[in-house]
Amino acid sequence: MGKVRTSAFTVSIDGFGAAPRQSLENPFGEGGMVLPAAWFFETRTFREMTGKDGGTTGIDDGIARASMEGIGAWILGRNMFGPVRGPWPDDSWKGWWGDNPPYHTPVFVLTHHARPDIVMEGGTTFHFVTDGIVAALKRAREAAQGKDIRVGGGVSVVRQFLQAGLLDELHLVLPPVVLGAGENLFSGLDLPSLGYAVVARVASPNATHVTFARQST
Repeated sequence: MGKVRTSAFTVSIDGFGAAPRQSLENPFGEGGMVLPAAWFFETRTFREMTGKDGGTTGIDDGIARASMEGIGAWILGRNMFGPVRGPWPDDSWKGWWGDNPPYHTPVFVLTHHARPDIVMEGGTTFHFVTDGIVAALKRAREAAQGKDIRVGGGVSVVRQFLQAGLLDELHLVLPPVVLGAGENLFSGLDLPSLGYAVVARVASPNATHVTFARQST
């Protein structure tokens, strides 16, 4: 059975994984785009994902590339799928990424409002799950067929998986960015008491990469 993991999840050094006031124009909240821009956007991996040539190699690129490998299914919060709130007004919104999203697997989107599946190009199908993280994880395990399940975020979803002890591994990217407000990953979380410990760390010129793993009891 594969791992349940959050990989290459960027947080500011004061613990925020998104800035306030997410919108169509500001997917990471107002001012939050500095998080991925600090280390990810110039990598060769990201440029390939967006149909561009070139890009940097090295530690950040290697970690970004590894984060996308061996995945059989994804789990996302609704904010990671889009800025629409409340009941779906129609079926026009199909994600931030165009017709061919970067997932290429089944993706289970946590929401309070049901919606039919969306089949996209490149092997991505969005399934909308209304009965919580345990139900989403069960469906993702069936779809992953032994590969890893990546919990992609946002912050509230990662927190729920940590609090429930359902995340095997958490890899954080910490660039030298301070947001001051937004969605804080660490607020109220006692990772050691939840069974998580740091098992690896590496620094690049752009960020520090820290991996936590849930310890066996």
